[in-house]
Amino acid sequence: MLRILTQIFTRLPSHKRAPYLNQSVTRWQHSEPQVQSLQGLQDHYNGLNIDLNQMPLTTTEEEFSQLLVRSLSEWRRDKRTAVWLQVPILHSCYIPVAARLGFEFHHAEHRYAMLKLWMQDHQPDATPRFATHQLGVGGVVIKEETREVLVVRDKNRPYTLWKFPGGLANLGEDIESTAVREVFEETGVKAECTSVLAFRQQHTQPGAFGRSDLYVVCRMRPLTFELSPCSHEIVECQWMPVQELHKHAQISTITRRLTSLVMFGLEHGFNRVDIKPEQMESIHKGLKFHLFHRPLSDEWKS
Repeated sequence: MLRILTQIFTRLPSHKRAPYLNQSVTRWQHSEPQVQSLQGLQDHYNGLNIDLNQMPLTTTEEEFSQLLVRSLSEWRRDKRTAVWLQVPILHSCYIPVAARLGFEFHHAEHRYAMLKLWMQDHQPDATPRFATHQLGVGGVVIKEETREVLVVRDKNRPYTLWKFPGGLANLGEDIESTAVREVFEETGVKAECTSVLAFRQQHTQPGAFGRSDLYVVCRMRPLTFELSPCSHEIVECQWMPVQELHKHAQISTITRRLTSLVMFGLEHGFNRVDIKPEQMESIHKGLKFHLFHRPLSDEWKS
């Protein structure tokens, strides 16, 4: 029967044969040669980036161990500085194998873990740590006509201090965009950024997984005024006279200092306190960045 079916199919024109049959025959006739070493991309420091997505899920731990040992010998001959091993979550069984050969965790996110091995035994490990800081942004929204500022009290905190709305930036999000988003999410007020008033650095920040915390505070102009606080995050939200907030017993040191900056700006002009962003061309082709500094006249910018 198999012989008869084979004769029937081989007599058909190739375009009429079942596509899976052609593919199956191809797989049987052309078995893949054994991979001798893992392939990756070289970085600027003679390191190598390996993505284990290239590994079939059928590869056993023993087969991977043999492959990694051969690869490490080759990389040492090539005097590689470091090897980065990106391990998809479905390949996690290979992590103990790599660990036994000296690899360590560098970071993990979503559906992969990144392992690294410093190859220069005679030199200190020069690979950069993953994230050293997280970034938060707050918005000081000011009604200049009435000298009021927008303040909130957070839910689910061990303290209930009045503060300016704000939160963590998303990956790839500009500082100004974070301020606009956080103010709207927490209070329902639409506002635009006009400058940066100050920023704070805090080490050993609680809840930051051992990272340090940078918190940038933007001065903002309200575009709407009606309050619609987020019921999941905010206990209370209101427009409060800045002098009243400054004297309030339930505020933090940073809020008190920020109210001083606001009162000074209202009295003497915010041009004396503002830090302004300017978009500039990066040395990296096609990229731009924002540089924040005190205002500078055009004659000094060139």
